[in-house]
Amino acid sequence: MPGLPEISPAETWEALRADPDAVLVDVRTDAEWNFVGLPDLSDLGKQPLLIPWQVYPSMQVNGAFAEHLRRAGLTAAHRLYFLCRSGVRSLSAGMAAQADGFPQAFNVTDGFEGPVDAEGHRGKVAGWKADGLPWRQR
Repeated sequence: MPGLPEISPAETWEALRADPDAVLVDVRTDAEWNFVGLPDLSDLGKQPLLIPWQVYPSMQVNGAFAEHLRRAGLTAAHRLYFLCRSGVRSLSAGMAAQADGFPQAFNVTDGFEGPVDAEGHRGKVAGWKADGLPWRQR
């Protein structure tokens, strides 16, 4: 397996806009969706698919992850863009999906919030929020 291609949040937005078979899969936890926010794809006529890679609070890997993708109607024909907080969990989730029948998987570099800045805060240096892409509180 060649690995998972990395794609910037801005390139992900463009891919989601241009491609009807492109899906943003947000693999963060319920707590993150509820308290940190979500990508807002309403201008594209889409919604992020919310499937946690790890289950809060134990943070155990979701053993049914690929099955959840299938239940959502996704197939090998879809291009899947995996997003987490900083790009680490999404890389693991995307690699697992790729190995389980979803060959067109991409990791969104720096995720939703990106790395911490000099003051220890996320969302300002890189990632979906820092790139000025639409998002909302749940």
